Amino acid sequence: MNKTTHDNILKAHCFKNLSATDYLVPYKNMNELLRERASGKSDKIYITFYDADSGKVSLTYRDFMQRVNQLANFLIENGIGRGDRVATFSHNHFKTVILYFASWAVGAVVVPVNVSEEIHRVGYILENSGTKLIFTREEYSEKLKPLTASGKISVVEMDKFDFDKYSDEISSEIKTDKEDECLIVYTSGTTGNPKGVVLTQYNLMADALAISGWHNLHNDDVMMCVLPIHHVNGTVVTIMTTMFYGGKLVLNQKFQTELFLKRLDEEKVKVVSVVPTLLQFLLHSDEKSGNYNLKNFSHIICGAGPLTCEIARNFEEKFGLRIVHGYGLSETTCYSCFVPVSLNKEEHFRWQNEYGFPSIGIPVECNDMDIQNERGESLPENTKGEIVIRGHNVMKYYFNNDEANEKTFEFRWFRSGDEGFFKYDRHGKKYFFITGRIKELIIRGAVNISPLEIDEVISKIECVKTGIAVGFENDWYGEEVGALVMLKENNFSVEEKDMLKGKILSECRNHLPFFKSPKVVVFADSIPVTSTGKYQRNKVKDLFKEWKEMQFKERH
Repeated sequence: MNKTTHDNILKAHCFKNLSATDYLVPYKNMNELLRERASGKSDKIYITFYDADSGKVSLTYRDFMQRVNQLANFLIENGIGRGDRVATFSHNHFKTVILYFASWAVGAVVVPVNVSEEIHRVGYILENSGTKLIFTREEYSEKLKPLTASGKISVVEMDKFDFDKYSDEISSEIKTDKEDECLIVYTSGTTGNPKGVVLTQYNLMADALAISGWHNLHNDDVMMCVLPIHHVNGTVVTIMTTMFYGGKLVLNQKFQTELFLKRLDEEKVKVVSVVPTLLQFLLHSDEKSGNYNLKNFSHIICGAGPLTCEIARNFEEKFGLRIVHGYGLSETTCYSCFVPVSLNKEEHFRWQNEYGFPSIGIPVECNDMDIQNERGESLPENTKGEIVIRGHNVMKYYFNNDEANEKTFEFRWFRSGDEGFFKYDRHGKKYFFITGRIKELIIRGAVNISPLEIDEVISKIECVKTGIAVGFENDWYGEEVGALVMLKENNFSVEEKDMLKGKILSECRNHLPFFKSPKVVVFADSIPVTSTGKYQRNKVKDLFKEWKEMQFKERH
C-alpha cells in the first residue's frame, strides 16, 4: 500500500476533532469487556438460543465466559494466536458466538462464511484470507470436503466439540489490543471475487457503543437476532451490542414468520433487527400483533436492503410497530446512521413517506457522513451524489487489495458506492436518503436512473407482491428499463397475465416519465437476493435479453 493511500485511510478513520487514536471506548480489548460483564453480571443470562425446532439453550455471562476460555485454550493448543485466521461455516448457533469471543480473546481473526455460498467462492475466501482452521457442523462437512481434503486447513465440527477437556482459565500472558484485526467479512458481490473487509476489535466496540446509545439500550434490555451472524448486521447489532451494554441476546437459528411475534412476547424483547424481506414475509402472513403482549417492545431496526415507503407504511399500519430505518455497510462495521427513535408520530411518518424514499436518518455519534461528487466535493441539499463516511467504525482496509483501497479512500473518506442525497430538518440536521447503488444505476441514453425510485412505484401497484426495476442491455439506449415482478396470486391465464403486464406498464407510466418507466414486464416466482436481503439485479438481466434490439418509443 502506498503512502498516499495509507494516509487517506487514516484520515477516513478520523472524525471531527478526534484523531484515529482518540478512542471512544475504555476497554483495552474485547476480552476485557467480556471479563467485566462476566464479573458484574455473572448470573444474568447473556444468550438464549432457539434452534429450528424451538429447542432452547441459555447461558449466563459466567457460563458463557467459561466456554469462551475453554475454546480459547483449544485454539492456543492448536497454534492459533494473534493475527491467525479462523473461519466459520455454520448456521446461527450459540457455539459460533462462543467461537467469536474465544478467537478475539487470543487475538485471532474470524472469517465468517455463508453456508449457501458457491463452493468456488468459499475456496477463494479460505485461500485469500489465509485461513488455518475452519469450524463447521457435521451437516456441512461434506460440502467442504473438496476444499479440506488436502489437509492444509484443519476442520473442527462444533457439534462434536468437547469443551470440558480444556481449562476454564486462559493465560494472562496472552496479549491482545483493541487495534487487533478481529473480522474479515467478504462482501457479497454479484460478479468477480468478493473483497475482504478487515474490521478491528475497536471498530466493533465503537459501533456497538453508537448503536446501544441510539436505541436506548442498557442494563438487562433484551435484543433478538433473526439475521444470519455470518454478516455484520447479525454480529454487530445484536451479538456485540448486547455484550457491550450488558443485555440479553435471543439468538434464533433462522427467521420463522409464525414464531417472530410470539418470541418477542415470550422473551420480553425490546429491539430486534431485520431486513425488508422479513417485513414482507410478515405482511403476507396471518400474524397479528394484537395476539401477543408486546409491552416491553420498543421498535424494529431495519436496514441492509431496499426498504420502500410502501412496505414500511403497510407494516406499521398492520402491526402498529415502529420501524427505525438505518443504513451502513460491512465497511463501516455495521450501522452509520438511523432515523431518531425520539421522533413524534407525525415527524416519523414524514421522514419515512414524503420524499420518495424512506430516510435512512442522521449519522450516529462515532462517524460523519456527506454527499460528494466524483471529485470528492461536497454537494448541496437535494443533490444526488455518492454517500461517503468517515469515523471510528470505518474498516481498517480491504485485505490484500491495494487497488480497491486506493479507489475507495481516494478523497480521505470511505466512498460507499451508494447514491443518495440529504435534506435539512428545521434544526439544521442532515437527514440522508439512499437512492440506489451507483454501480446499479440504469444508464439509459447517458441519463442516470435510480432503480429504487422505480421500485417504489412498482410496489404500490395492487396486483404486485414484489417488484424491482432492472436495467437490461439495449441497442438503442445502451440500457433500457424492465420490471421483474412477483404477483400476489399465480392462478392467472396467459391472457390475464398479458392484461396485468399492460396494467403494470400503464400504472408506472402514470407516475414516471417515459424514460424512467419500465418498457417490459417479466413475471417470476422469486427474485434473487443476497443473504441480507439485497436484490441481485445483475443476476436477472438475462431475462430481458429478447428485447435487446427493440426500440421503445413514447406514445402520445
